[in-house]
Amino acid sequence: MAQYESEFTQFMRDWMAAHPEQAAEQQAGRALWWDKAPRPLETIAHDAAARVAVKPYYYDIN
Repeated sequence: MAQYESEFTQFMRDWMAAHPEQAAEQQAGRALWWDKAPRPLETIAHDAAARVAVKPYYYDIN
């Protein structure tokens, strides 16, 4: 039984086969936007200490 493969998936497979240099650019873009280094504990603690408490009723000005 053959699995369904969308036209877009077929297009992307053909595109990546015809343009192998795009794989490196794809990895660079992923590293830029998604692969983030873990934050130091000092930074996490500083951010937690600087957080301002939210009022129970947001629209209350008093």
